[in-house]
Amino acid sequence: MAGITVADACTGIRLTAKDGSVIHARTLEFAVDVKSDIIIVPRGYKRTGTAPNKTKGMSWTTKYASVGANGVGQPVLFDGLNEKGLAVGFFYHPHTAKYMPYKPSDAPNTLGSWELGTWILDSFATVDEVKKNINKVVVSDAIFPPWGFAPPAHFVVHDATGKSIVIEFLNGKLVVFENPLGIITNSPSYDWHMTNIRNYINISLTPVNEMKIDGVTLKSFGMGSGLHGIPGDFTPPSRFVRATIFSKASLPQKTGYDAVIEAFHILNNFDIPKGTAREHAKDKHGNVIAEFTQWTAASDLKAKKYYIRTYDNSQIKMIDLNKMNLDAKEIITIPLKSKEVVKELN
Repeated sequence: MAGITVADACTGIRLTAKDGSVIHARTLEFAVDVKSDIIIVPRGYKRTGTAPNKTKGMSWTTKYASVGANGVGQPVLFDGLNEKGLAVGFFYHPHTAKYMPYKPSDAPNTLGSWELGTWILDSFATVDEVKKNINKVVVSDAIFPPWGFAPPAHFVVHDATGKSIVIEFLNGKLVVFENPLGIITNSPSYDWHMTNIRNYINISLTPVNEMKIDGVTLKSFGMGSGLHGIPGDFTPPSRFVRATIFSKASLPQKTGYDAVIEAFHILNNFDIPKGTAREHAKDKHGNVIAEFTQWTAASDLKAKKYYIRTYDNSQIKMIDLNKMNLDAKEIITIPLKSKEVVKELN
């Protein structure tokens, strides 16, 4: 996988229901099978992070149990929430992420980029706690063994009160952005996206008013004309704009469950079928390398429930963290791979 832009199309949103439930929802796109499963990480689980040159990094013990989706059999979460209602998402950040300088004496405080989100879920209950402690770690360009390179990443963090931040690594420095819109995609930097969205303040959810030119009345062809001009491609800037518009246009939902279902509907607009977003290169067998939406997930931060559907099975599955043994001795793995089930109606 080295040298291939393997995930440049992930999209994340946040919704809030009338009952106060906060929903973190996102897609995950990769050009190769990430082989995600659901894992439940218990309290008291001992971990060791990764520093450069295959050396050991930070050691810690999980304070809070968590649930979510991993990748390539690793005991870390690419996306998930913990028992306190904190949610974290790992998002690819190519050509932008540049990790922090590292020296051997930093090893006891060092993590690989793919481990940061898991450390946050293991350790903290709120966004404020994350902001207070995030500068205690060094996130280096340690190699992720299954891939053979250091994944360029940034992270979104939401808590049960609705607070949200984006954590990025820019020019060798850790930068935390407040995330008032609750949106995240990929490159470039978060502040660039927040500037770019100002290009679309003319967008309206209602039809364009009719106008007269030289006595001729011109009317729009139908509903949606106020959205004419929003970018429809799969690039991160375009998806950031659409995710902002669609999530903020969403009608308020009564409960957290209702908001979860609404989030899946919104993210349908970001579903990438195989073949529509391709690399120039082909794999060693001559096959097309194409990103696709491997899964879409939603976390209910109030109910502590994790919902997910996959490319091969669109049925939404749910894990209730409250019903799991949060003091288990080992990580529990629940396989995700399954085929679509079509219900006959006759």
